[in-house]
Amino acid sequence: MNDDQSLTDRLVQLRQQHRDLDAAIEALEGAGSTDLLQVKRLKKQKLKLKDDIRALSAHVIPDITA
Repeated sequence: MNDDQSLTDRLVQLRQQHRDLDAAIEALEGAGSTDLLQVKRLKKQKLKLKDDIRALSAHVIPDITA
């Protein structure tokens, strides 16, 4: 497996984790969870994943403006 493929695979994994966190947050909020700390932690984790996805995407899909 080459480096581009492994980066692409990692990007797919990160995006899936992001979707899973989104679903978990929605489920907690939809159930009227009073565990605000848990929701806050999940949201923070989701934001970190978003940053990681953005950074990895820049390596996989370079921004060509020339």
